[in-house]
Amino acid sequence: MNINAATKPHEQLAATLADDLSAVNALIRDRMASEHAPRIPEVTAHLVDAGGKRLRPMLTLAAARMCGYGGPYHVHLAATVEFIHTATLLHDDVVDESGQRRGRPTANLLWDNKSSVLVGDYLFARSFQLMVETGSLRVLDILANAAATIAEGEVLQLSAAQNLATDEDIYLKVVRGKTAALFSAATEVGGVIANADADQIQALFDYGDALGIAFQIADDLLDYQGDSTATGKNVGDDFRERKLTLPVIKAVAEATAQERAFWSRTIEKGQQTPQDLDTALSLMAKYGTLDATRADALAWSDKARAALRRLPDHPIRQMLDDLSDYVVSRLR
Repeated sequence: MNINAATKPHEQLAATLADDLSAVNALIRDRMASEHAPRIPEVTAHLVDAGGKRLRPMLTLAAARMCGYGGPYHVHLAATVEFIHTATLLHDDVVDESGQRRGRPTANLLWDNKSSVLVGDYLFARSFQLMVETGSLRVLDILANAAATIAEGEVLQLSAAQNLATDEDIYLKVVRGKTAALFSAATEVGGVIANADADQIQALFDYGDALGIAFQIADDLLDYQGDSTATGKNVGDDFRERKLTLPVIKAVAEATAQERAFWSRTIEKGQQTPQDLDTALSLMAKYGTLDATRADALAWSDKARAALRRLPDHPIRQMLDDLSDYVVSRLR
């Protein structure tokens, strides 16, 4: 990709990091192979080749390059991050009983739940093998903690998603777990492998954390007001799936007794009629929760940009700054 032709921040990053990304892709293909179980590369390739932006591994490559790293192990770490991400997607689609991912049938639909779970386990194991090859215990600690935090966030979501007692603090814990933990680990290990100083590594962690939170809040908001052709989701999918995301949490916090009964029936009990989505949207409009959610996403984007200002001036830093704006640009 020609960097001059790239218009979106992630495209500019991909163009700048093209050689590194090629090395990451080659390593992924090599390590997702299996001598004894051909279904492993079949299932993995279905998801890996589905056209994802490779955003998380790009964050690792970008952080390492921005901190002046010249060795080979940023490629291992970027592949590690992508394997962890792919493993969680395989598991998530089983948990959520999803039939579509990135516009294609999910692996659990094409094969079965057992294959998705076991291949996800295999990719987690492969990711730890890649981490070890860097020879850095600190890197292993960061990514192992991220993997545990992701699983913890997913389990917390099981109990929180349909419970009206879920407040914004619990929501943030879920988001930090299931989304932001891998963003922040991806940026942090890039600085660690480059032997950046402690302040820079902390800034990279803070950037990834805030970027991941902004990314997820924006995604949750777009479920209620996005363009389905752009998002790949129908408006209100989260409501129909009884997911208690931030726009609804804010509405529940303001609800009258009658309104709370509506949320209890539709979210907690799952007793929904075709008209209920319109009622939910009218209640969110009544209390301005979509605007408030948008403000939260923009505030986290601003925190990401503030963290970058603690890092040395570098062309990649500007791309990461643009990326933090891009993840919320559809909300403006």
